[in-house]
Amino acid sequence: MRSPLPHDADPLTGRVLYIEDAAVNAALMRAMLEAYPAIELLHAATGRDGVRMVRENRPDFVILDMNLPDISGLEVVRELSEDIAARGLRITILTADTLSMDIIKAMSLGAFEYWTKPVSMAVLESGLRRALTGRRPHPDRHLPRR
Repeated sequence: MRSPLPHDADPLTGRVLYIEDAAVNAALMRAMLEAYPAIELLHAATGRDGVRMVRENRPDFVILDMNLPDISGLEVVRELSEDIAARGLRITILTADTLSMDIIKAMSLGAFEYWTKPVSMAVLESGLRRALTGRRPHPDRHLPRR
């Protein structure tokens, strides 16, 4: 699979954690991200493993399913709210659900964006670009320095 980026564009780099319990969705994301060889993909199949992996591996970007077998995506965002605030961690919700109260709550807790499944290559590429090229916190957010 060839990258949809123009040849003169900077390649996207970074560590991305995908928190998703469905093996087929994880495999699809892995295949889509093969277009970006400078992106390291990590995977967690549960919310608790995802929270642990964020703290151990410090990814640049998290793609999060809302419906996980142990804790909800909303709870994952709650548990990572300090990482969002302190280091500008970007978490994008990827869900088959339409805009729900949980998605609205997650966005109010600092989730970066939300995408609907199935995600297209164009949405993935533009979202990766927004999340990975703007790793510093957004200028209108007043975040604590650590």
